[in-house]
Amino acid sequence: MKLQLDRISGRYAFTGYGDGYVKVNATRHTGNLVVLPDRLIEGWTESNFDTLSVSDFEFLVTLDAEIVILGTGNLLRFPPPELLQPFMKARKGLEIMDIQAACRTYNVLTGEGRNVAAGLIFG
Repeated sequence: MKLQLDRISGRYAFTGYGDGYVKVNATRHTGNLVVLPDRLIEGWTESNFDTLSVSDFEFLVTLDAEIVILGTGNLLRFPPPELLQPFMKARKGLEIMDIQAACRTYNVLTGEGRNVAAGLIFG
């Protein structure tokens, strides 16, 4: 699917997605990544959904974002509660959704001027 968005120059936004990929500012990505309005972090974890670790979530907590979205692939899957401990300790929220919903939600929130991060897991 192709997404249309009025982008602020120099900001990262999702411009499309499909089976096994997303496009950020028209560049195709097929591996795990984090997208923030002002930066893109490729390869933020080597894990797939089933091998996510506490350290993967600790990294997401360190991002300067008021909202963190975790895209869990083509399906909505919830990580085990023990992996969410870094977010609980930091008193930060984490929204979990499939990748397509994560892309759309990220774009809406950044369009509202919110400081959001989307961490996407492809496997």
